[in-house]
Amino acid sequence: MNNAQAIDVLIIGAGPSGSALAIDLVRRGLDVRIVDRSPHAFDGSRAKGIQPRSLEVLEDLGALDDVLAGGDIYPKLGIHAGPIGVPWKMFPRKEATTDVPYPNTWLIPQFRTDRALHARLGELGREVEFGRELTELTQDEDTVVATVVGADGVEEIVARYAVGADGGSSAVRKQLDIGFAGTTDEADRVLIVDASVSGLARNRWHMWPGLGGKLIGACPLPDSDMFQWMIRLTPDEKPPQEIGAIIDRIHSHTRNRHIQLHEIHWKSVFRPNIRLAEHYGRGRVFLVGDAAHVHTPAGAQGLNTGMQDGYNLGWKLGQVLAGADPALLSTYEAERQPIAAGVLGLSTEKWGGIAKLDPSSMKRGKDEQQLSLTYYGGPLAPADGDSGDTSTLHVGDRAPDARLLGADGAEIRLFNLFQGPHFTAIASGPGAARDLELLDWPTTGAQLKRLTIGSAAGDGRAFSDPKNTLRSAYGLTGDTLLLIRPDGYIGHIATRDFLTTTQAAVRAMTPRARSRTMSQPSHTSPGSGATE
Repeated sequence: MNNAQAIDVLIIGAGPSGSALAIDLVRRGLDVRIVDRSPHAFDGSRAKGIQPRSLEVLEDLGALDDVLAGGDIYPKLGIHAGPIGVPWKMFPRKEATTDVPYPNTWLIPQFRTDRALHARLGELGREVEFGRELTELTQDEDTVVATVVGADGVEEIVARYAVGADGGSSAVRKQLDIGFAGTTDEADRVLIVDASVSGLARNRWHMWPGLGGKLIGACPLPDSDMFQWMIRLTPDEKPPQEIGAIIDRIHSHTRNRHIQLHEIHWKSVFRPNIRLAEHYGRGRVFLVGDAAHVHTPAGAQGLNTGMQDGYNLGWKLGQVLAGADPALLSTYEAERQPIAAGVLGLSTEKWGGIAKLDPSSMKRGKDEQQLSLTYYGGPLAPADGDSGDTSTLHVGDRAPDARLLGADGAEIRLFNLFQGPHFTAIASGPGAARDLELLDWPTTGAQLKRLTIGSAAGDGRAFSDPKNTLRSAYGLTGDTLLLIRPDGYIGHIATRDFLTTTQAAVRAMTPRARSRTMSQPSHTSPGSGATE
């Protein structure tokens, strides 16, 4: 294989999962291409809910402003029983706190999410290559070769790693011959329609339940005259195609002839697959998003889980390409597959509850918001390891936000300090601060940002916590040294033996001192360096 011309990473599929991964890799200075077989960006509303944890991810990736501008808070449900509409709060609306800056699920059609991610990728100097379909994938010990076909003919792309983000019918997964265990109920189908609508109030997500699982829902899409309609079809029903037939179907179920559809912008028949890939990759090729797991639409979990797959994999690919032990990449499946399995169970239970008219199935809470997901007990956060706990957190938990004061007296969010492709170390107390200064960090790969709380340090790295927002959120009761991974999860907690235990944790996640090999990039990323 022609190693000399190999790029670092090829991504197949430009939906939210692949695009989030591409952004993360490009900002690490890696040579990345992202291809998609579709002729243009997706133009439907399909996955329309962005969970609070994903909003934090989007902020770090630099795409949050566009996502917030393109969406809104979910309205209350309006559950219709004949002529009566009963308001129902699906999502408890919460106020932002210092540790959770985005507490509410955000309503935004998927096409706007995709475009926000593509715009951010463009700002970083990369564009999605649409109209390029994968036809063959081979690999050896050093590289992957993908054959893609586009309008300009056939091309072989050589890459050090490849990632399949190409959906539930993933060509990458099939090329790898990875099993996709689970079920598809061919009789359970939902017609999804994006349409301009009049005669229906836009301050409610309307639901017309019926016996036997019959259901029609209409969710208003922000900043438009459109609703996303979900029409659950009966087992033998042929999906209506023309606008008149769709209107008749809606009228027959809702008994509301004031509702009118004026233009259909997108439609699709959805089958709620419930499947999980037996492995998240093979050799130098990995799977993210729907290529690795597919869910029912209940609970708005699929898109969010997929984006966070890419967010987990991105920093690990960057580190291995910079010289870290390739074993780090095996932690991707070990950390993310159990998360997807749990999400499959959650969304399946909610979907089944809707069919039974169970009101609890329409409630959404902390499980759906994905703020409490943890890698505790996994390979980078062993429950019996040498990492300690705080009074509120384990290693592997999400690192909360906090508000600190800099040496100049200006307030800054901890998430602003996390933002970027680096690791962050936080030393609270003089003993932890002293050992943080001695912590050895590799000169290649992701850099380390060192922060001290309540202790003197130069270079603008000293902060104070006058309102105890960090101390409270992180459960700090004494000197503590925290290592935060680039994906915002806690990589290590030291409450004693700060230097020794933290240095051991660092070795599992950072490049080793060694000569260049083919698993390393052909260039030094602009973000590399020992400290900041």
